Amino acid sequence: MSSQVLALKYRPRGFGKLIGQEAISTTLSLALKEDRLSHAYLFSGIRGSGKTSTARIFAKALVCEKGPIPDPCEQCIHCEMSNENRHIDIIEMDAASSRKIDDIRDLIEQVKYKPNTARYKIFIIDEVHMLTREAFNALLKTLEEPPPYVKFILATTDPLKLPATILSRTQHFRFKNISDSDILHHLIYILNEEKVNYEEEALKIIARSGNGSLRDTLTLLDQAILYSKGNIKLVNVTKMLGIIDPTFIDNIFGFIFDKNKKRLIEIVEELKIYECNSVLDEFIIYLQDKFFVNDARFSLVIVDRFFRILNDSKFLLSQNANASFVLMLTLFKMLEATSLNTIDEMILNLKKEIPKQQPTPSSTTPIQNETNQPAEEPKKDNFQELIAKLYDRNYELGTSFENNVVLGSHKDNTLTLNSSAEDNDKNQLRQGYGIIKQFVQEIYGIDTNISVTPVAKPKPTNEPINEPEEKPKEQNIVESDFVQEVAEKFRATKVTLVKKIEE
Repeated sequence: MSSQVLALKYRPRGFGKLIGQEAISTTLSLALKEDRLSHAYLFSGIRGSGKTSTARIFAKALVCEKGPIPDPCEQCIHCEMSNENRHIDIIEMDAASSRKIDDIRDLIEQVKYKPNTARYKIFIIDEVHMLTREAFNALLKTLEEPPPYVKFILATTDPLKLPATILSRTQHFRFKNISDSDILHHLIYILNEEKVNYEEEALKIIARSGNGSLRDTLTLLDQAILYSKGNIKLVNVTKMLGIIDPTFIDNIFGFIFDKNKKRLIEIVEELKIYECNSVLDEFIIYLQDKFFVNDARFSLVIVDRFFRILNDSKFLLSQNANASFVLMLTLFKMLEATSLNTIDEMILNLKKEIPKQQPTPSSTTPIQNETNQPAEEPKKDNFQELIAKLYDRNYELGTSFENNVVLGSHKDNTLTLNSSAEDNDKNQLRQGYGIIKQFVQEIYGIDTNISVTPVAKPKPTNEPINEPEEKPKEQNIVESDFVQEVAEKFRATKVTLVKKIEE
């Protein structure tokens, strides 16, 4: 095997070899093929996603003797010098170390001169977001209207730090995180080329640990080859990365479902050698895998409960809580979560516990009220309830309604009201129509409509009103509660009212 690190040895040299960035490689290839080139490009994405490699491939395609073409010939002097990173007309600049305005002034000075051997002079500025504000301002004019023989390729991991004036002057290509499956296939290809034995489960963990960065993943693969002595196994990778073996995690969840509290306490002691946050992350990944393979034990309800518990535990760790206690609390909360019934299950169990009542002949006969309690009052009429609600909301509206509106009928979701309101009462009812409709729909149903029928106001009659005769004052005194209570106390058989004798 070569002593060169894998990230450099297997660095792509053509658009077809880029991993996980098909959309970007296709767009740039078509731009080269149709000669629709911009003067400035911006590549953004996480570290190790292929930004600098794509910039070098694109630069090589521009300076190739047969170019600009999507597939450089790899035989001309320009392709050879580009592959060896020594082409005089491809200038790479690290903005993290050359970030001052003087560095940009030197770059602008180079822009004035035509390329030495190639058709284009290409400036690749890596980590461009590290430039100072003054350096950005100095670059603006040149970036907006460079000479026709100059191309700019800017690369950054944080495009939000770039001024809007820079973003508006470039074509922006966003590099996505490379999927674990694409990384896994690339790792298998490299190990087959390097003739290294491996276990695929071990490679899956390495690919996942790279977090979408191919360069970081290849660095871990280099380390794994050394640690495993040329035979990459799952147990070696988990030890190297300091993570839990998936088989051990499977045993932990087995103890949770078996409610083996004693074994869980022992496991907490065994997990002390691992970082608690990392353990919780591994638990979450395990839950995700089990949920996607439709494991019968991990229903949607169980996965949701476990995930909430793990999320709460990560929050406790962020508050500097004791890691061992948080881990123990997490395991026992998940154990208890397996015993909780869902609402549907509780309703079903309740229905089973309540015996069905069988009707008996005696059940049809009314039951005597042995306690002689007063019978319940009949329910208030709906129309009277409507009047009461109107009085409660607005006394004047209630008065106008009661004095002028009479219930006509209620059928087919239509409430007919006969109104004899005039002048002020009519205006009062018109202004309060919204309140009346609201209460009508509350009492008679939400679909009830109101139909108002004007009627003539009834004429007053001249007949005298029979008012109840008032009792004599003396009789009211004799029948008063106080006099009756005194009479009962002294067991009187007769009460006589004697007028006060004036002196």
